[in-house]
Amino acid sequence: MSRTFPLQTVLDLMRSRNDAATQRLASLIAAERDAHRTLAMLRQYRDEYTARFRQAVQDGLGQPEWRNFQEFLDRLDEAVRQQEQAANLKAAHTAAGQAEWQRQRSRLNAFDTLSERHRAGEARRELRHEQKLQDEFAARGSDDRQEQ
Repeated sequence: MSRTFPLQTVLDLMRSRNDAATQRLASLIAAERDAHRTLAMLRQYRDEYTARFRQAVQDGLGQPEWRNFQEFLDRLDEAVRQQEQAANLKAAHTAAGQAEWQRQRSRLNAFDTLSERHRAGEARRELRHEQKLQDEFAARGSDDRQEQ
């Protein structure tokens, strides 16, 4: 009969923590991807609006329209800057989440290794026990034959 792994509770906890870190990392990656997607859309919109502004300038643009275009472009530039900061922050969070996930995975691997060693040791112990029983059984059989 094999003994249970004495650190099984800790191994289960490490698996749970690793799963949680994996889920957090997936969420962080998705948030970073969304932030970059939003940034790309803002940049594209700014480029399109800039092209419209240039075309309007070529077609002749009055002072009030010029000022409106310019103010809106300034607001777009600010939105792009803010989104760049948000994307950079999300990237930093993702990097931290990845580092945490790697730490958790490393800890889990360490306990998995201990568990595997325990199982291998138990298997060797059981094999030795079975071999001992077979040897005893074989020895009894030869003793019974010698008595006849």
